[in-house]
Amino acid sequence: MTASLTAAQARRIMLAAQGLGRRPAAEPTMRQVQQVVSRLGQLQIDSVNVCVRAHYMPLFARLGPYDRGLLDRAANSAPRRVYEFWGHAACLIDVQLQPALRWRAESHRQRREGWSQRLLAEHPGLIEKVYDQVSERGPLTARQVEHEETRVRGSWWNWSAVKHACEWLFYVGELTSAGRNTQFERRYDLPSRVLPKAVFETPTPTGDEARLALARRAASALGVFTERWLAEYFYTDRAATKAALDVLVRTGEVELVSVKGWSAPAYLWSAASRPRRVSVDALVAPFDTLVFDRDRLRDTFGTHYRIGLYTPKHERVHGYYVYLFVMDDAIAARVDLKADRKASALLVQSAWLEDGAAEPETAVRLAAELRRLADWLGLDDVVVVGAGTLAASLAAVMA
Repeated sequence: MTASLTAAQARRIMLAAQGLGRRPAAEPTMRQVQQVVSRLGQLQIDSVNVCVRAHYMPLFARLGPYDRGLLDRAANSAPRRVYEFWGHAACLIDVQLQPALRWRAESHRQRREGWSQRLLAEHPGLIEKVYDQVSERGPLTARQVEHEETRVRGSWWNWSAVKHACEWLFYVGELTSAGRNTQFERRYDLPSRVLPKAVFETPTPTGDEARLALARRAASALGVFTERWLAEYFYTDRAATKAALDVLVRTGEVELVSVKGWSAPAYLWSAASRPRRVSVDALVAPFDTLVFDRDRLRDTFGTHYRIGLYTPKHERVHGYYVYLFVMDDAIAARVDLKADRKASALLVQSAWLEDGAAEPETAVRLAAELRRLADWLGLDDVVVVGAGTLAASLAAVMA
């Protein structure tokens, strides 16, 4: 008999699987950082720094104020706990998943997109030259690779040919990132010098084994999901993911369930926690694993979410870089945040109450979380400067 879940139960299962509502009482350590990395599998990287870079925020949402140097150390220093590659997008990925993602690097090599073909045609020998320099002198940023060229502005994303060569080698797994410098540039190096020895020497799994490993990690991270959401988590092929899901069902690791209001068949990670209630106060960034799949967010939480970053200013509804505020088992508000570092203030450029959320309680709890965020970022004030349906109440609480 198929188990039946309410929509609220499904939300709570997903939130628990995502590690929300479990902040440690003491200051977080590398152990807690590792637990989040192991749970989520990936932290998306984004260059926008209007408030704080995207990969730092999922840990804050789950751990509260933590030392960002812990994540830097996990990514930049041996023994690496995360490595940089393509998960559902460009991500810091649990280094234990590296063998399961080797097929993706090889598929990049086989596909050879237009920009890589152009690079190889216009700059014969450059790939080899870059690889040799990194091998001899690495880790290196693209600017540190010695190569004379006349650069034409406005072409090829305004990357140099060397940068393209570095990215191609990174794309196909011949180079990896040894971390980022203070300008957020990748420092390219050989995988053998970056990855833990045990990971580097792990035999490459078959395609089926790799997809099964990724599906297993995604199922655990989601808790409850549809087949499409499972594939989207690491952006894997639907047919291959379906085959892996069938294996997980046969082994009993996943079970078929029904969720009230969901149109597609649902699946439950059998070991998932099934809390009767969750206590969550979390600001969730646009690329957090809870929300990056906008269709999953809409179907699970009833929230239609667009970041605003890629929308012309006159067409934006909620702002430029909008965070969601998770309160218990619902999305209660959204806020457009900016860190004004000169003024040492966290600016709330707009604040919006979601349908069904209680305004007084949301304002109080959101204000407390904004204060925690400002303190974590080293900012003295939280200033509500924008409009929105929650702005007045939030400003009054902050005052």
